[in-house]
Amino acid sequence: MPPLRTAYPAWICAFACACGSLLFSPQSAAINDYGLPSLGAASTSVSNEEYRLGRAWLRQFRAQAPQWQDPITNDYLQSLIARLAPHSQISGLRTITVMVDNGSLNAFAVPGGVVGINSGLFAFAEDEGAFASVLAHELGHLSQRHYARGSARASQTQLPAMAAMLAGMLIAASGGGDVGMAAAMGSQAALIQDQLSYSRLFEQEADNIGLQAMASAGYDPEAMVRMFRAMQRMSRLQGDTPPEFLLTHPVSDSRLSAAQARAAQLNVADAYTSNTLYDMIRARALLSIYANTPQRAATRLAQEGGEQAAQDYLAALIAARNGQNDNALAQLDKLASEHPDFAMLPASAATVALEAGRYDDAIQRSQRLLRFMPSYLPAQLVLAEAQLQRDPQAAYQLLNDITAQNPEDPQGFNLLAEAAGRSGHNDWGHLARAEYLQLTGSVDRGIRQLSIAKDAAEREYDDRALARIEQRREDFIEYRKALEDFN
Repeated sequence: MPPLRTAYPAWICAFACACGSLLFSPQSAAINDYGLPSLGAASTSVSNEEYRLGRAWLRQFRAQAPQWQDPITNDYLQSLIARLAPHSQISGLRTITVMVDNGSLNAFAVPGGVVGINSGLFAFAEDEGAFASVLAHELGHLSQRHYARGSARASQTQLPAMAAMLAGMLIAASGGGDVGMAAAMGSQAALIQDQLSYSRLFEQEADNIGLQAMASAGYDPEAMVRMFRAMQRMSRLQGDTPPEFLLTHPVSDSRLSAAQARAAQLNVADAYTSNTLYDMIRARALLSIYANTPQRAATRLAQEGGEQAAQDYLAALIAARNGQNDNALAQLDKLASEHPDFAMLPASAATVALEAGRYDDAIQRSQRLLRFMPSYLPAQLVLAEAQLQRDPQAAYQLLNDITAQNPEDPQGFNLLAEAAGRSGHNDWGHLARAEYLQLTGSVDRGIRQLSIAKDAAEREYDDRALARIEQRREDFIEYRKALEDFN
């Protein structure tokens, strides 16, 4: 079993292009040392400009789009991508996931290996195969580097075109809707028109690669056909106002027929599904979407055939929100004993204990889980946050390991800054705060924070910190240059 854990017409899907891996060397044993990549470090198969702009886009996106901060769901998403990626004609690509707090149907992929989804994708996809089919399609765009291929004919305008299109996509993904699309189209209308002839080819390629990846990963490719039918029905029902994803990923009869014919030719290797686990993750998404009316999430999950274990899981989460923590923990413990392979269940219980202020219980629960899964990030984050209240030095050490292993995760650096401050490592705390700022799009503020970190390091005669701060200042200046391409 694997580890537990807006239409973009064809030209916008061209954003989906294969990108270089993050070239860093985690140093989990070293305190105060981050293996952070430069935005310019890309594999030889991807241009530095693609990679640089894609990473800059991610920082801008974090600054403007409403993020869905859910480590358990994000871990599941990463695990699913890791299952599909080896079968998606992708080599040397390390993806980064981002989740948007938005109930509409959407998924996207951009240069730099960024794969994003709205919480609404979980709501729309009623089973894991359907959800996986959307990810497989987006990975197909990445593997074929559709943006780079589409813009190659306009090499003199490739950089401004890419920056303008990514900027428009940023506005759209952040809630700007048609304004974002207009911004992208208005800036490079001639180039876009030139690329339209490629769009159907790109969609077909992404579909075919996605279908093959699903079959090779153990998913029934018919799930993509079912998803296309559902999208087509939704588009017809909503008329002129369907979700942006359907405007830019239109499902024509010919596309549906082609996918159906291709799916019928494929054999599924080592069939795999985990709809119980998926339904539990879907419960988390529905609870996020219906945050103010959680009973609507429970009703919808039941009406749409969610497995009983997932319904019980959602009931436990709702009980915790209502302050019924003993009841919630008892139900989660029962589910964990019935489904021992689902790490998210004990992690959920540890999170409930943390949010209830039961720090010792949260520490014990997360440590128990980490004995079996030492690198399970949701449990690591719960443990670190609970240790902040009991042993800031232990939290500081753990968060150094977490940020070394996850150098693009803002949450880890945010917690590390707090832990460093509480445990007397002021210079490294200011450096961690600077990393959090640059990862969330505030590079200028991050550079100013580095100056504060430098002053603190000089007062503490910490030559190692001073060297690291100077190195990161140079990197931050490069990040700022990349961000300027969007202005």
